[in-house]
Amino acid sequence: MSSSQFNAVLLSISNQLSAKELEDLKFLCIDIIGKRQRDDVKSGIKLFQLLMERGKLGADNTKWLSDSLTHINRQDLSHKLNNFESQCEITDDQPDDDEKAKLDVATEVIAEHLGRSWRKLGRRLGLNDVKLDSISRRHPTDLEETTRELLKEWRKSRRAEARTAQLVEALRACQLNLTADKVEDRLASP
Repeated sequence: MSSSQFNAVLLSISNQLSAKELEDLKFLCIDIIGKRQRDDVKSGIKLFQLLMERGKLGADNTKWLSDSLTHINRQDLSHKLNNFESQCEITDDQPDDDEKAKLDVATEVIAEHLGRSWRKLGRRLGLNDVKLDSISRRHPTDLEETTRELLKEWRKSRRAEARTAQLVEALRACQLNLTADKVEDRLASP
């Protein structure tokens, strides 16, 4: 799903929020958005833009908004948002099953061995710093989960073009040859 489809879902949610519900959502943002900016928010769209700027909302990161909508008793809007996210995960634009299996194996090996170099690999794979910061905030202390999330985001961005060979090439370009060798060894073993 494209970002324009995600924006359309947010627009639909914004249009269904009452003034009181918008105020309730703004209250839930008290630790995320400063008072002056909260006071300037007059629509759900403006609130959603501020949340996106702070890494709390995106097509692949709807948990905070979904939970907040549930807190203000708008489960219907939370379901709409969750349905969008699940539709994003079910796309035909994926690698074939054989390549998916290889990518899954590579993901496990890389997650086990990469460590603190995950950000370097993420940049080499073409993910921007905003995306990397978002990943870091989701898993601040668990490097394996951070790496898994990084590779998940990369696979999502590459869709059907995601290949194990690209991961190995990126690892070698980052001078992470031992990890690249371990990926190749695991893929070569039956």
